[in-house]
Amino acid sequence: MRSLNRLPLGVRLLLSFLSLMSGAMFARLLAQERSAPIEFMQHMNASMAEMDGAMKAAPMNGNVDHDFATMMIPHHTGAIDMAKAELLYGKDPTMRRLAQEIVVDQRSEVDAMNLWLAKQSKASHKEATR
Repeated sequence: MRSLNRLPLGVRLLLSFLSLMSGAMFARLLAQERSAPIEFMQHMNASMAEMDGAMKAAPMNGNVDHDFATMMIPHHTGAIDMAKAELLYGKDPTMRRLAQEIVVDQRSEVDAMNLWLAKQSKASHKEATR
């Protein structure tokens, strides 16, 4: 096998450059791996804080069905945000698949509750204008 010193200067420079670049890329990936758990927890904490605030601010009117929907919408939205954090940072295929299902299912449920609330609002408006 030929010694690296016997290779043309251009080839040696290219190999040196590639070696430096792969080292820099590895260092960057390692730094990202180390910061991922921190960023994940920041994402989760922000999602939970937003969900908690939205649930506390949900407009209640004393109708159990209405109040349930207005509380569950931010709860499900928080679950969607948390599932997105898993999709951004998670590695396990089972957990990632579960997170994808949560996003789809919870969005569908949020849409159903919003539709129900809109119908209730229209019905209340019709009764009030009679």
